[in-house]
Amino acid sequence: MQPKTLLRLALFVAVGAALGVLVRQMSFLDRLMIYFPERAIAATPADVGLAYSDVYLTTGDGVRIHAWHVPGESRTTLLWLHGNAGNISHRVDNIAVLNGLTGLSVLIVDYRGYGLSEGSPSENGLYLDAEAALKYLTSEVGLDPVEDIVLFGRSLGVGVAAEMATRHAVRCVILESGFTSVMDMAKATQPDWLVYLLKPMIDARYDSLSKLGLIDSPVMIVHGEQDDIVPFSMAGELYEAATEPKRFHAVRGAMHNNVYERGGTPYFEALSDFISAPASR
Repeated sequence: MQPKTLLRLALFVAVGAALGVLVRQMSFLDRLMIYFPERAIAATPADVGLAYSDVYLTTGDGVRIHAWHVPGESRTTLLWLHGNAGNISHRVDNIAVLNGLTGLSVLIVDYRGYGLSEGSPSENGLYLDAEAALKYLTSEVGLDPVEDIVLFGRSLGVGVAAEMATRHAVRCVILESGFTSVMDMAKATQPDWLVYLLKPMIDARYDSLSKLGLIDSPVMIVHGEQDDIVPFSMAGELYEAATEPKRFHAVRGAMHNNVYERGGTPYFEALSDFISAPASR
Protein backbone atom coordinates (compact mmCIF):
# COMPACT_ATOMS: atom_id res chain seq x y z
CA MET A 1 0.00 0.00 0.00
CA GLN A 2 1.32 3.43 -0.97
CA PRO A 3 2.26 5.95 1.77
CA LYS A 4 -0.39 8.43 0.51
CA THR A 5 -3.01 5.71 0.67
CA LEU A 6 -1.96 4.83 4.21
CA LEU A 7 -2.14 8.51 5.18
CA ARG A 8 -5.63 8.87 3.73
CA LEU A 9 -6.75 5.69 5.52
CA ALA A 10 -5.32 6.90 8.83
CA LEU A 11 -7.02 10.27 8.36
CA PHE A 12 -10.33 8.56 7.55
CA VAL A 13 -10.10 6.40 10.67
CA ALA A 14 -9.19 9.39 12.85
CA VAL A 15 -12.09 11.47 11.53
CA GLY A 16 -14.47 8.54 12.00
CA ALA A 17 -13.31 8.02 15.56
CA ALA A 18 -13.67 11.73 16.34
CA LEU A 19 -17.20 11.76 14.93
CA GLY A 20 -18.05 8.69 16.97
CA VAL A 21 -16.85 10.38 20.15
CA LEU A 22 -18.83 13.51 19.27
CA VAL A 23 -22.02 11.53 18.70
CA ARG A 24 -21.59 9.74 22.02
CA GLN A 25 -20.95 13.08 23.75
CA MET A 26 -24.10 14.53 22.18
CA SER A 27 -26.16 11.60 23.42
CA PHE A 28 -24.55 11.78 26.86
CA LEU A 29 -25.07 15.54 27.19
CA ASP A 30 -28.71 15.25 26.15
CA ARG A 31 -29.31 12.65 28.83
CA LEU A 32 -27.35 14.68 31.38
CA MET A 33 -29.00 18.04 30.72
CA ILE A 34 -32.45 17.35 29.27
CA TYR A 35 -33.89 14.00 30.36
CA PHE A 36 -34.44 13.01 33.99
CA PRO A 37 -36.45 9.77 33.87
CA GLU A 38 -37.43 7.60 36.81
CA ARG A 39 -38.22 3.92 36.44
CA ALA A 40 -40.22 3.17 39.59
CA ILE A 41 -44.00 3.56 39.34
CA ALA A 42 -45.03 5.49 42.45
CA ALA A 43 -48.82 5.25 42.01
CA THR A 44 -51.50 4.32 39.50
CA PRO A 45 -54.87 5.89 38.63
CA ALA A 46 -56.52 3.17 40.74
CA ASP A 47 -54.93 4.75 43.81
CA VAL A 48 -57.07 7.84 43.27
CA GLY A 49 -60.21 5.92 42.34
CA LEU A 50 -59.90 5.99 38.56
CA ALA A 51 -60.50 3.10 36.18
CA TYR A 52 -57.69 2.70 33.68
CA SER A 53 -56.01 0.32 31.26
CA ASP A 54 -52.33 -0.45 30.88
CA VAL A 55 -51.40 0.02 27.25
CA TYR A 56 -48.21 -1.20 25.62
CA LEU A 57 -47.28 0.19 22.22
CA THR A 58 -44.53 -0.63 19.74
CA THR A 59 -43.00 2.40 18.05
CA GLY A 60 -41.89 2.71 14.45
CA ASP A 61 -38.34 1.79 15.42
CA GLY A 62 -39.40 -1.23 17.47
CA VAL A 63 -39.28 0.18 21.01
CA ARG A 64 -41.96 -1.02 23.46
CA ILE A 65 -43.46 1.85 25.45
CA HIS A 66 -46.03 2.01 28.23
CA ALA A 67 -49.10 4.22 28.63
CA TRP A 68 -52.27 4.54 30.69
CA HIS A 69 -55.66 4.98 29.09
CA VAL A 70 -58.02 6.64 31.57
CA PRO A 71 -61.60 6.82 30.26
CA GLY A 72 -63.76 9.82 31.03
CA GLU A 73 -67.34 10.88 30.47
CA SER A 74 -66.30 12.45 27.18
CA ARG A 75 -65.06 10.69 24.06
CA THR A 76 -62.68 13.61 23.60
CA THR A 77 -59.24 12.38 24.64
CA LEU A 78 -56.22 14.28 25.86
CA LEU A 79 -52.98 12.78 24.54
CA TRP A 80 -50.78 13.82 27.45
CA LEU A 81 -47.09 14.36 26.65
CA HIS A 82 -45.39 15.03 29.97
CA GLY A 83 -42.28 16.90 31.05
CA ASN A 84 -38.68 15.77 31.28
CA ALA A 85 -38.64 14.37 34.83
CA GLY A 86 -40.18 11.41 36.64
CA ASN A 87 -42.75 9.31 34.78
CA ILE A 88 -46.50 9.07 34.28
CA SER A 89 -47.06 7.94 37.87
CA HIS A 90 -46.05 11.41 39.08
CA ARG A 91 -49.02 12.89 37.21
CA VAL A 92 -51.71 10.76 38.88
CA ASP A 93 -53.14 13.53 41.08
CA ASN A 94 -53.26 15.92 38.14
CA ILE A 95 -55.04 13.30 36.00
CA ALA A 96 -57.62 12.74 38.75
CA VAL A 97 -58.50 16.43 39.02
CA LEU A 98 -58.61 16.86 35.25
CA ASN A 99 -60.81 13.80 34.83
CA GLY A 100 -63.15 14.86 37.59
CA LEU A 101 -63.58 18.51 36.56
CA THR A 102 -63.59 18.17 32.76
CA GLY A 103 -64.78 14.61 32.07
CA LEU A 104 -62.05 14.22 29.46
CA SER A 105 -60.50 10.87 28.67
CA VAL A 106 -56.71 10.70 28.91
CA LEU A 107 -53.95 8.71 27.25
CA ILE A 108 -50.71 9.52 29.06
CA VAL A 109 -47.54 8.04 27.62
CA ASP A 110 -44.18 7.35 29.19
CA TYR A 111 -41.44 8.19 26.74
CA ARG A 112 -38.77 5.61 26.02
CA GLY A 113 -36.51 5.23 29.04
CA TYR A 114 -39.20 6.47 31.43
CA GLY A 115 -41.22 4.26 33.78
CA LEU A 116 -41.98 0.90 32.21
CA SER A 117 -41.03 1.99 28.68
CA GLU A 118 -37.97 0.43 27.07
CA GLY A 119 -35.11 2.27 25.40
CA SER A 120 -33.34 5.58 25.99
CA PRO A 121 -34.78 9.05 25.32
CA SER A 122 -33.86 11.20 22.35
CA GLU A 123 -35.68 13.92 20.44
CA ASN A 124 -36.54 11.76 17.45
CA GLY A 125 -37.34 8.86 19.78
CA LEU A 126 -39.91 10.93 21.67
CA TYR A 127 -41.53 11.88 18.38
CA LEU A 128 -41.80 8.20 17.48
CA ASP A 129 -43.36 7.53 20.90
CA ALA A 130 -46.01 10.19 20.31
CA GLU A 131 -46.69 8.84 16.82
CA ALA A 132 -47.33 5.39 18.29
CA ALA A 133 -49.76 6.90 20.79
CA LEU A 134 -51.65 8.76 18.08
CA LYS A 135 -51.85 5.60 16.00
CA TYR A 136 -53.27 3.71 18.98
CA LEU A 137 -55.99 6.32 19.52
CA THR A 138 -57.02 6.32 15.88
CA SER A 139 -56.54 2.65 14.96
CA GLU A 140 -57.35 0.84 18.21
CA VAL A 141 -59.72 3.22 19.99
CA GLY A 142 -61.27 4.50 16.76
CA LEU A 143 -61.02 8.22 17.45
CA ASP A 144 -61.25 10.88 14.75
CA PRO A 145 -58.21 13.12 15.30
CA VAL A 146 -59.96 16.35 14.25
CA GLU A 147 -63.03 15.66 16.36
CA ASP A 148 -61.73 13.70 19.32
CA ILE A 149 -58.00 14.20 20.02
CA VAL A 150 -56.40 17.03 21.99
CA LEU A 151 -52.61 17.24 22.05
CA PHE A 152 -51.56 18.34 25.53
CA GLY A 153 -47.86 19.02 25.96
CA ARG A 154 -46.33 20.16 29.20
CA SER A 155 -42.80 21.58 29.57
CA LEU A 156 -40.60 19.27 27.44
CA GLY A 157 -43.83 17.75 26.12
CA VAL A 158 -44.61 21.09 24.46
CA GLY A 159 -41.80 20.37 22.01
CA VAL A 160 -43.23 16.92 21.29
CA ALA A 161 -46.81 18.18 20.94
CA ALA A 162 -45.71 21.02 18.64
CA GLU A 163 -43.94 18.59 16.32
CA MET A 164 -46.96 16.26 16.25
CA ALA A 165 -49.26 19.17 15.48
CA THR A 166 -47.20 20.03 12.39
CA ARG A 167 -47.77 16.48 11.14
CA HIS A 168 -51.38 15.83 12.18
CA ALA A 169 -54.56 17.89 12.30
CA VAL A 170 -56.26 17.47 15.68
CA ARG A 171 -59.16 19.04 17.56
CA CYS A 172 -56.79 21.45 19.30
CA VAL A 173 -53.36 21.78 20.88
CA ILE A 174 -52.66 22.90 24.45
CA LEU A 175 -49.07 23.88 25.24
CA GLU A 176 -48.38 24.43 28.94
CA SER A 177 -45.19 25.78 30.55
CA GLY A 178 -43.27 25.35 27.32
CA PHE A 179 -39.95 26.76 26.18
CA THR A 180 -39.22 28.10 22.70
CA SER A 181 -36.22 25.83 22.07
CA VAL A 182 -33.45 24.01 23.92
CA MET A 183 -30.88 26.57 22.85
CA ASP A 184 -33.07 29.47 23.93
CA MET A 185 -33.36 27.84 27.35
CA ALA A 186 -29.60 27.39 27.48
CA LYS A 187 -29.08 31.06 26.63
CA ALA A 188 -31.58 32.10 29.28
CA THR A 189 -30.01 30.05 32.05
CA GLN A 190 -26.31 29.58 31.26
CA PRO A 191 -23.29 31.84 30.65
CA ASP A 192 -22.64 32.70 26.99
CA TRP A 193 -19.27 30.94 26.99
CA LEU A 194 -20.82 27.69 28.19
CA VAL A 195 -23.61 27.86 25.59
CA TYR A 196 -21.01 28.42 22.86
CA LEU A 197 -18.97 25.46 24.11
CA LEU A 198 -21.88 23.02 24.45
CA LYS A 199 -23.98 23.97 21.41
CA PRO A 200 -22.19 21.65 18.94
CA MET A 201 -22.50 18.75 21.38
CA ILE A 202 -26.22 19.04 22.22
CA ASP A 203 -28.26 17.01 19.77
CA ALA A 204 -31.81 17.88 20.88
CA ARG A 205 -33.41 21.09 19.61
CA TYR A 206 -37.16 20.93 20.38
CA ASP A 207 -37.52 24.16 18.41
CA SER A 208 -41.21 24.79 19.09
CA LEU A 209 -41.01 28.47 18.16
CA SER A 210 -40.22 27.67 14.53
CA LYS A 211 -43.13 25.21 14.36
CA LEU A 212 -46.02 27.22 15.81
CA GLY A 213 -46.69 28.98 12.52
CA LEU A 214 -46.95 25.62 10.75
CA ILE A 215 -49.75 24.32 12.99
CA ASP A 216 -53.23 24.50 11.46
CA SER A 217 -55.09 23.27 14.54
CA PRO A 218 -56.27 25.78 17.20
CA VAL A 219 -53.57 26.45 19.82
CA MET A 220 -53.81 27.42 23.48
CA ILE A 221 -50.75 28.63 25.37
CA VAL A 222 -50.81 28.21 29.17
CA HIS A 223 -48.06 29.45 31.49
CA GLY A 224 -47.51 30.31 35.13
CA GLU A 225 -46.69 33.99 35.61
CA GLN A 226 -44.05 33.13 38.23
CA ASP A 227 -42.49 30.20 36.36
CA ASP A 228 -39.15 29.60 38.04
CA ILE A 229 -37.71 27.41 35.27
CA VAL A 230 -39.02 28.56 31.88
CA PRO A 231 -39.21 32.35 31.47
CA PHE A 232 -42.78 33.63 31.18
CA SER A 233 -41.66 35.70 28.17
CA MET A 234 -41.24 32.48 26.17
CA ALA A 235 -44.98 31.87 26.43
CA GLY A 236 -45.56 35.23 24.78
CA GLU A 237 -43.16 34.34 21.98
CA LEU A 238 -44.94 31.05 21.36
CA TYR A 239 -48.32 32.77 21.34
CA GLU A 240 -47.16 35.43 18.89
CA ALA A 241 -45.78 32.76 16.55
CA ALA A 242 -49.03 30.75 16.53
CA THR A 243 -51.68 31.38 13.91
CA GLU A 244 -55.35 32.02 14.63
CA PRO A 245 -57.42 30.66 16.22
CA LYS A 246 -55.35 30.82 19.40
CA ARG A 247 -55.71 31.64 23.06
CA PHE A 248 -53.40 32.64 25.90
CA HIS A 249 -54.08 31.73 29.52
CA ALA A 250 -51.71 33.05 32.21
CA VAL A 251 -51.96 31.56 35.69
CA ARG A 252 -51.28 34.16 38.35
CA GLY A 253 -48.85 33.09 41.06
CA ALA A 254 -48.08 29.74 39.41
CA MET A 255 -44.55 28.46 39.06
CA HIS A 256 -43.38 25.75 36.66
CA ASN A 257 -44.69 22.69 38.45
CA ASN A 258 -47.91 23.86 40.11
CA VAL A 259 -49.93 25.41 37.29
CA TYR A 260 -53.02 23.26 37.72
CA GLU A 261 -52.93 23.62 41.51
CA ARG A 262 -52.62 27.42 41.48
CA GLY A 263 -54.92 27.72 38.51
CA GLY A 264 -57.71 25.84 40.25
CA THR A 265 -61.23 25.74 38.83
CA PRO A 266 -60.72 28.76 36.49
CA TYR A 267 -57.78 26.96 34.89
CA PHE A 268 -59.82 23.81 34.20
CA GLU A 269 -62.77 25.89 33.00
CA ALA A 270 -60.46 27.66 30.55
CA LEU A 271 -59.22 24.31 29.22
CA SER A 272 -62.76 22.95 28.91
CA ASP A 273 -64.00 26.10 27.22
CA PHE A 274 -61.22 26.02 24.66
CA ILE A 275 -61.58 22.29 23.97
CA SER A 276 -65.36 22.51 23.60
CA ALA A 277 -65.17 25.10 20.82
CA PRO A 278 -61.51 25.60 19.86
CA ALA A 279 -62.07 27.16 16.45
CA SER A 280 -64.09 30.04 17.95
CA ARG A 281 -61.57 31.02 20.62
